[in-house]
Amino acid sequence: MPAYHSSLMDADTKLVGNMALLPLKTQFKGPAPKEKLCITSLNGRKPTSSSPCSCFLILPPPPPPPPAKDQDIIDEAIYYFKANVFFKNYEIKNEADRTLIYVTLYISECLKKLQKCSSRGQGEKEMYTLGITNFPIPGEPGFPLNAMYAKPSSKQEEETMRAYLQQIRQETGLRLCDRVFDPQTDKPSKVSRTD
Repeated sequence: MPAYHSSLMDADTKLVGNMALLPLKTQFKGPAPKEKLCITSLNGRKPTSSSPCSCFLILPPPPPPPPAKDQDIIDEAIYYFKANVFFKNYEIKNEADRTLIYVTLYISECLKKLQKCSSRGQGEKEMYTLGITNFPIPGEPGFPLNAMYAKPSSKQEEETMRAYLQQIRQETGLRLCDRVFDPQTDKPSKVSRTD
């Protein structure tokens, strides 16, 4: 069974280093493109200008089949996390895969922190702290996959990459809290929610 890859890479996707700078559904400030992400119709085509477009900030977890174009990279990483985390080798097919790998590794880091949290409030505080804590980016000592990621080519690209990764980290932590904590009891859920 092959690993799952990102389906979000387009010909006009901007790059930072050799990572894709993909749109995010977030209210956190940062350099992620500000495109509207619209719900696709049942047959998989994007709505036309004559059809209604329902735009939103946060979706519930994606149902099977795999995420459509209305999902962002964080949705994909959460959706494919259980499957992709078990692969020893991962063939990178495009720059969006590098972004997917980064988010997957960050999810692992988040889940380790969330294991120790007994309430949603405590989990959100932990995720906020982890999201804004100084972290290494590609090319810096301490970045776990320097061999697979290109170092930013300029100071401006370095700032853009750091801001984009921080934006990803903040939004990922928030979405994981939605999945990990039961909304009725405010306690960690024993079963992952799929609603």
